[in-house]
Amino acid sequence: MRTTTTARRVLTSVLATTLLAGGVLLGQTATAEPASAAGRVTCNVTQLRHDAQKERNRAAQLRGLGAHAEAKKAQARANALETRARQCEDADNNSKPPLWK
Repeated sequence: MRTTTTARRVLTSVLATTLLAGGVLLGQTATAEPASAAGRVTCNVTQLRHDAQKERNRAAQLRGLGAHAEAKKAQARANALETRARQCEDADNNSKPPLWK
């Protein structure tokens, strides 16, 4: 008698967990946007590089004034902008169709 109550509790909890997990998965797939409908992301590489240079100049100015923590943050932002520009440029170069087609 005791084993049937334990088994009943375990089976009920496993069933409830499975139903909840399945509902969450179905809910996510129904509301997820398809990759083709997401749209194209474009970025201005020239503007990103210009902003990075402005941040580098700002970092140098802050470093000269003795605000080293702020200068470090400005330099990190400049590096992030430069990395983003490089990624956009690489994505543009790799997304073009091959010449032989």
